[in-house]
Formats: sequence, C-alpha cells, structure tokens
Amino acid sequence: MTDRDFHPQDFHPLDPLTRDEFTAVVDILGTAHGVAAPEWRYASIEMAEPDKAALARYDADATVPERAAHVVCFERASNKTYKALVSLTDSTVTTWEHIPGVQANFTVDEWEEADAALRSHPDVIAALARRGITDMSLVFMDTWTYGAVLIPERYRGRRIGWSDSWVRKGPGMNPYAGPVNGFHCIIDLNSMELLEIEDTFTLDNPEIMGEYVPAHLPEEIRAASTREPLRALDITQPDGPSFTLTGHRLDWQNWSLRVGFNHREGMTLHAVSYNDNGRRRPIAHRMSFAEMMVPYRDHCVDHYRRTAFDIGEWGLGFMTTSLELGCDCLGEIRYLDAVLHDSKGEPYVITNAICIHEEDNAVLWKHVDHDGAEVRRMRRLTVSCHVTVANYEYLVYWRFYQDGNIECEVRATGIMVVSTLAPGQTPEHGTIVDNGTYAPFHQHFLIARLDLDVDGSQNTLYATETQVVPTGPDNPYGLSLRQVNTPLRTEQEAKQDMNFQTQRAWKVVNENTTNGLGTHPSYKLVPGAAFPPMFDPDSPILDRCRAIEHTLWATPNSPDERWPAGEFVNQSAGGLGLPEWTSADRSIDNTDVVLWYVFGIHHITRPEDWPIMPSDTVSFWLKPVGFFDRNPSLDVAPTPPAACHHDSTGGHA
Repeated sequence: MTDRDFHPQDFHPLDPLTRDEFTAVVDILGTAHGVAAPEWRYASIEMAEPDKAALARYDADATVPERAAHVVCFERASNKTYKALVSLTDSTVTTWEHIPGVQANFTVDEWEEADAALRSHPDVIAALARRGITDMSLVFMDTWTYGAVLIPERYRGRRIGWSDSWVRKGPGMNPYAGPVNGFHCIIDLNSMELLEIEDTFTLDNPEIMGEYVPAHLPEEIRAASTREPLRALDITQPDGPSFTLTGHRLDWQNWSLRVGFNHREGMTLHAVSYNDNGRRRPIAHRMSFAEMMVPYRDHCVDHYRRTAFDIGEWGLGFMTTSLELGCDCLGEIRYLDAVLHDSKGEPYVITNAICIHEEDNAVLWKHVDHDGAEVRRMRRLTVSCHVTVANYEYLVYWRFYQDGNIECEVRATGIMVVSTLAPGQTPEHGTIVDNGTYAPFHQHFLIARLDLDVDGSQNTLYATETQVVPTGPDNPYGLSLRQVNTPLRTEQEAKQDMNFQTQRAWKVVNENTTNGLGTHPSYKLVPGAAFPPMFDPDSPILDRCRAIEHTLWATPNSPDERWPAGEFVNQSAGGLGLPEWTSADRSIDNTDVVLWYVFGIHHITRPEDWPIMPSDTVSFWLKPVGFFDRNPSLDVAPTPPAACHHDSTGGHA
C-alpha cells in the first residue's frame, strides 16, 4: 500500500499522514500564522495519534477520531521555536505556542545547505588550499549538532553546528577515508553564516586503503581474492506470500498489527495482537525506538563534541532510505512507502521504505523416537527498514514467530569515523585500522519504547530472577534452583539493570485474568546486548541522556512522555526525559505501563571493521510466559517432502 494508492476504505486512524494532509497542514499554518519558507522552516510534522479510548470507539462502532498533526517549526531571523496542533478535521490551528530556550531538530535541508555554504566560502577554500586541498568538488563538510555544555559562550542562543571535513581521493571514492584532522567550522544554521574556522593542527594523511566499491579497489587486492563464486540460491514462493497487507494492516499466522511511520521514530508498530483459537488477544499497543545516543569515547579535539542523538536531533524517519536501491530483502516481498516533508513543509515519498517478507529460520520444533520423527520448519514474518545517518547504517528488523515470540534485531554497518595518527603515536582511545589511522571507540545506545498491553492495558511489571538454593538437608547435592518473581510497583523500583548472575529478565503480567493453568498471562522481556554507560556520574555528556544509566525503566503511560532524553534534544543541557518523569516515583502497579529498554553496541573498533563494517547484530526478545496454555505452534503443518529433498542435480528427489 502506498500513498498514491490510498483508498478511503483502507483508512485507519493510526495511518500516517498522506501527501495531501502534509500540504493541508502547511496551508493552514501559513494562513493562520504566516509560517512559510524561506523565513520559516518546518522541523517536523507528525500525525497526532488518537488515544486508546478513541481507538476503542473506532473499533467498536467506526467513530472516526479527530485527524490532527503535531508541528514544530522555527522562525529563522528570530530563532524562535513554536509548537502547534493542527486539526485536519476542522482545518484550524488548535494550539500555537512559543517554546523559549530550545532548538528544534536539525533538518536534512540544513545539513545539505551547510555543506554547500561551507564548501563555497572563500575563507574555507583558502584554509583548505593551505593544506593542499584545492578541488572542492572532492570535499565533504559533515555538520554535527552541539550539546549545550560544549557551545562557545559567544554563540549561545544561536542555532549552530560544527563540521567535520573530509576529502575523497577521486570522484565516487570514499570520503570517510580522507579525514581533514584539526579542521572544523562553526556555522549558524539559520543564516548559513560561517562563524569560525577551528584550524588547530595539521597532519599529513598516510597512504591507506579506504575503498570498498569494487571499481575503486586496488588491483592487487582484487587479484589476491581466493573466494569461489557462489551458486544461485533462489528464494521463491510460487503461490505468493502467506501474509496479507491491507492498507497499513498486516496479518500473518494468527498475528495482526499495523505499521506506522513518522519523521522521528521512523517505523512504528501498533495494535499487535494474536488470534488464540478465535480469541483476538492484545499484546502490544505500540512499539518503537524513542532515542539513540552515540557518544564517541575519545576526548581529543577532533572527537570531544561527537555525540549524536540520531532520533532526537535528526530523526530516523528523515534518514530512512529506499529499499529499491539494493538487494536488501529476498523472497516474495511487499513494500510500504513513507511520506515525509522537507523544511519547507513540502511532502515527498520514500519509495519502498518498509519491507515485509517471510523467512525460513531452520527448525521450529522436532523430536525423533522409535516410531519416527516429527519436525516443523520455523517461518517468521519480518518487517524491516534501513536508516543511513551520514557514515553509519542502522538496519531494523521486527520479527514475529509462529510460537508467539517477537524479536527486535538491529544491525549496524557502514563506515567508521577515522583519524590520522602522528608518526610514532599509539591511540589511547581507539584502534589502529590502517596505516597511521585509527578509529575511536564509541557506543550506540538504543532506547526502545514498549507500550505492552498484555490481554488489556492494566498490567504489572515483575523482575524475574533465578536463585541458587544453598546446599543443605533438603538440597544435599546443591542442584536446586528457584525462580523468584518480584513485583515492581513504582517507577523507582522499576529502574533495573541487567544481571548475568541471576539471568534477570522482566515480565509484563496481567493479574486481572488467568490462563487455563490458573496463572496470570504475561510477556517476558528477555534482555540482550545491554551494557553499562561507562561514564563518570558527573559527566555533562551523560546528563544529556541519563536514560542510559539503567537497562530498564518503566512509567505509567502518558501521551506527553515519548522522548527519554527530552523532546528538544538539539543543544540540550540535561536531566530531561526519564529522570525528570520518574522523580515523582509514580505507581506503575496494575496500570497502563510503558517499558523503556536500553541496549545497543559497545563498539571497540577493530581492523576487520574497515574500510566498511560487516553488520554488527544485536537483539532482544519478547516471549510469552503463561500467555498460552501450551505450545501455540502445535498446529503448524509439516513442510511437504518435495520442498525438503533434492537430488544432486538440483531436481526433486
């Protein structure tokens, strides 16, 4: 289903905004408040999601809730940021509010315009020429955001960025293989005025091999390859896929969910439920990524400012790439386009932004006894999107399994940031990856926002841990283990960390109902890829995102609490979001609880990650525990023998 194929009968209140709706929002605000380019920029336009009560009314009697959009925009001359709520139902501006002292997220337009402005500035051209760099068509100026503590006092109150500088060896070659160390520009993003050039030191770049596109690889590397070519591996579904996609609703193997999209979170999942023998049972109301913090753990002049908030400062949606550009998905695929807007408010389409397909995943269950063997192949439904944030790619996969499991997997690939070393220098805070070149250590913290509704919205969070039973008269061999489930009744109790020794996990339990075994249904968050922040507690960089201080947080659901490091992250100071909300220590007992799970990649760089990084894969799981009375995949049909057995010539046996 794409925006251009929209049909009214496919409409649902959770559907993302259409092209016409983006245009309508801009027209309404232009008429009411004069918001128009180039004097203004639109930082974000996002569908205002109806609350659960409104969605329940729609499901019950098709009562359509008000269609509205949240808007963040800013006036460039005054550097004032405004928030608005625009009713598309009534074509009116419901609220219009100046938010003092904040900076809206960066826009793609600003990033591109800053690159062009800096590369054409005579002072930049002259400074690079003194370094022997004269072909500006090979230069790339990559503008980053600031945290408040790092902003020079003379520029406070302005919307500014600082740039990295890179130079390619030739057209089409890797810019990130040519760092211009010690050279950074400070730019006012509103006026595109060059404020300052920081030209602190100069190093001659050593000869390195930083290319990865085959046409640019040296002949000696191509000739040295001993890899045999692969034979064809065809993935075919002659009868078509087993899922159905109706508008943004997806149904497969008892699963049902809706796929959403916005500028900040990118892909979002809604109304996840399971058909349990004719009973439609809710599991999750909404799941998404709410923040991504990437601090570079090197205090040198080239890297000390380098902490990216790829969701709050930039937006995963804005950085989502089309999956028609490469072989990203295999099999019988269905795609969803995404509609977003530029800083003028003009809509555009990301073609094939979301990929939906089925995957074979080895064995689901199996047993062999004297009477023969029973085996079932595991098939999973994968909903994915890919995001390019400058040098890095993030590949996001939500997977749904026939046994009721949900897996969230993220893969990081792309090109590492590198710096040149002085002769004889050994890096303290990174790894040598090429001749005289190192990649700094860094971390990728992802924060998943999980609004689970296990058999309804009134749930209780439990920590579940395994304890060793001491050796004694009742346990003479020291064999016994016990499982301890501890209810977490308040926000402070729910600040939890991963514990390897007890294999700590967390369950979202519905204590208002029981399963056929007399216990309460639940879904368990099985942690993976969690690690400590490794910051000094007094670090102002940590203070910008104290959410990473714990593996898990939980809060009562609130429509105003969506961003764990605060709503306005660009040039932020700190203490916002989760630490601010949870300071009230509200009850989360038998309520509409939201989990915030922190995981990611602790990237101690290595030569094998250069010049392009093989995907580093991390994941976590949501698993049913007592949600079903028994294995829900008992009814999965065996795979036809003809699909399993082949003779040596490739024909069916």
